[in-house]
Amino acid sequence: MYEGGFAELYDRFYRGRGKDYAAEAAQVARLVRDRLPSASSLLDVACGTGTHLRRFADLFDDVTGLELSAAMIEVARPQLGGIPVLQGDMRDFALDREFDAVTCMFSSIGHMRDGAELDQALASFARHLAPGGVVVVEPWWFPEDFLDGYVAGDVVRDGDLTISRVSHSVRAGGATRMEIHWVVADAVNGPRHHVEHYEITLFERQQYEKAFTAAGCAVQYLEGGPSGRGLFVGVRG
Repeated sequence: MYEGGFAELYDRFYRGRGKDYAAEAAQVARLVRDRLPSASSLLDVACGTGTHLRRFADLFDDVTGLELSAAMIEVARPQLGGIPVLQGDMRDFALDREFDAVTCMFSSIGHMRDGAELDQALASFARHLAPGGVVVVEPWWFPEDFLDGYVAGDVVRDGDLTISRVSHSVRAGGATRMEIHWVVADAVNGPRHHVEHYEITLFERQQYEKAFTAAGCAVQYLEGGPSGRGLFVGVRG
């Protein structure tokens, strides 16, 4: 595959695709400060290569990232100018501090395999919230909104690379089974092909709301959001 590794490829693809991380971070910051005007610290869970985190740093005085993938962290840290990115699992991390806001973007929460893991993740988020703190979660599709057999495809150019990504998503019980084909080409190496497989859980809206409530957070679901899947916004009591 691409010598820079998938984590760097991921970063370059979404940058080339034009994903507006700055606008998304600003939207989240507004939602947080509508509920907690004094919010100054933020933890971004499943921060990936840190692209949202870098934008959050322009909007909050104190930001930290949490990421499970060592490869993602390796790409993130050099780009973040000293912003801390810690390795941890969203289900059971313990940072021994609280934040005014906790975020989990890009539908990363869908990688929880069942309702028990979803509950664990929300409980972990809530444990790291100051009283009155705000948690913002971008969900995966709800079962009734998922399009079985959906195909997506994009080609972007970033510097010396041409990157093609084609995905096919099907329903597999209560989850999305996604197959992604990457073709990456440059002038020296020509095209290279790599295939990835993911399962992303199709949680019901009520399952998310139940997990927020069990974690001690009053929750509101807002339609739209960065990717059309909406946002859940919870406030710790």
